[in-house]
Amino acid sequence: MHAIATLGTLMGLSFTSGMRLYSTVLAIGLGIRFGFIQLPEALTHLQVLASTPVLAISAVVYSAEFIADKIPWFDSFWDAIHTFIRPLGAAILGAAALGSVSPAVQVGAFLLCGTVAFSSHTAKAGTRLVANHSPEPLSNIGLSLGEDVVVAGGTWLAFAHPVVSLLAVLVAVAIIIWLIPKLFRLFRRNFARLQAFVTGRPVSNRSAPTNPV
Repeated sequence: MHAIATLGTLMGLSFTSGMRLYSTVLAIGLGIRFGFIQLPEALTHLQVLASTPVLAISAVVYSAEFIADKIPWFDSFWDAIHTFIRPLGAAILGAAALGSVSPAVQVGAFLLCGTVAFSSHTAKAGTRLVANHSPEPLSNIGLSLGEDVVVAGGTWLAFAHPVVSLLAVLVAVAIIIWLIPKLFRLFRRNFARLQAFVTGRPVSNRSAPTNPV
């Protein structure tokens, strides 16, 4: 049961890290510092996130992300830069959280946490690309604030109810896997339309599939 709880906590934190790595680190650190989060014995190495240097750095970088994430199209540029940073950060966080365990367990945690983070990052980045086709910035601001709420709630759930967190992540990842091909078709269609607009040529059926998303 302890192993499942530990897995649920790591998966929950990895999912939120894929959306917002810096705010996840900041939320964990502040939660530990002010006593809102009680670390289980298997994850005591996360105590380092409550140190003043880590809190200061994560707060500064999160502040920059808080602004960048609300600017149309710049948010997608920011996501592109973090395509490797978020999954890698989640993978390192998951492996380091376990401390002195066997190399096989550490490698497994690294790969699993990185994969889960990459799935949530892909969903976030894809959703932002779709939202950026809207002429108004309110959708970006709303999505950004919603992601902040998800990260805060997901971080709390990962520690308070790790088994529920595990189930929620499994469902979310399954939905993301189902949505990825549809988002990819949408991106192809939008790119074909943009290319046709720039070149002045009509959109061909091959470059812009008509299958509904």
